[in-house]
Amino acid sequence: MAQWALAAVVLGSLVYCALVVVAARSYLGVPRRKFEQPTPISILKPLAGVDQGLEENLRSFFRQDYSGFEILFAVGNAGDAAAEVAERLRAEYPQVPSRLLVTGEPPYPNAKVFSLDRMLAAARYDLVVMSDSDIRVGPDMLRRVAAEFQDDAIDLATCPYRAVPGPSFWSTLEAIGMNTEFLAGVLVARLTEGMKFAVGPTIVARRRALEGIGGFDRLKDYLAEDFVMGRFAAQAGFGVILSSCVIEHRIGSQGFSENAAHRLRWARSTRRSRPAGYLGQLFTNPLPLALLLLSIAPAWWPLAAAAAVLRALAAWAVAGWVLHDPLTARRWWLVPVQDLLGFVFWLAGFFGNTIVWRGRRYYLRADGRFEPASRRER
Repeated sequence: MAQWALAAVVLGSLVYCALVVVAARSYLGVPRRKFEQPTPISILKPLAGVDQGLEENLRSFFRQDYSGFEILFAVGNAGDAAAEVAERLRAEYPQVPSRLLVTGEPPYPNAKVFSLDRMLAAARYDLVVMSDSDIRVGPDMLRRVAAEFQDDAIDLATCPYRAVPGPSFWSTLEAIGMNTEFLAGVLVARLTEGMKFAVGPTIVARRRALEGIGGFDRLKDYLAEDFVMGRFAAQAGFGVILSSCVIEHRIGSQGFSENAAHRLRWARSTRRSRPAGYLGQLFTNPLPLALLLLSIAPAWWPLAAAAAVLRALAAWAVAGWVLHDPLTARRWWLVPVQDLLGFVFWLAGFFGNTIVWRGRRYYLRADGRFEPASRRER
């Protein structure tokens, strides 16, 4: 009986792989709007510490082939090393209007949301790009998103991202997973139900959409503030899309323990933010499921072989067709390794409701909000 149940799940995962391919083609088939004229844009950059490659990441935003934009940086305190990097770039590019804000200690758990709130209050323009410090973009990034927002029905856009790791083996595995699996789920959701959510680390939005969902004050207690921002916007009737502009997510180089803690935090956060979707991720693991089936019923090898073929096709539909990822093209043989490791972290994500973020321990509530764990332990 167990082998039949597992075979049914593997079949379900094959259907999912086929959906990934269809979803990738659907996304690529959307006509891209031609850029006509610049819309003033405010770029909001929350900073906290010096990530690997921070200076080049920030420099890529100063080098935009675009007129009429400003860059706002925010740090929690003036002694943050990231402030020095931002000031150095501001001096290097005096022709680009830019400001550095010192926000102080946030009054609620999500420090990033607090920084965004302070920057939005100081921003001049109605169209804003909210982008993390580990993002690097091409010089045409603003032109591409501005073209999409020439459609007045579009209020919020998520930029898909291509993960670029440092030299660490564990970061390389994570990047391959992000480039072959994470975006696949986003594309399938877009195909089957439309964009009713957003995913970081770069989101473009009109000020009216942010104000229409209650501002950042409504997001302050959520760990996955990007996801709920898009969800609240869609629920309020604002137009949400997956942008055509692919950016680079420079994830740095982490050892195993740091990388494992990061992955576990992500898994637990996802489970608490959208429990049904997290359970459904079972079907996004065709290779581990096929190996489990082979271990108890070797006669099912044709189904396992089909899982390997369809997983490879789905991985390339995302990494190759959509993201043009050289890492996966070069180290494709690591995809099965990452799939097995990712499956382990997915299972681990079902256990525990606490995370460690920026050196502090937090408790995740059932609705995706979080609070200092010390508050729960009193």
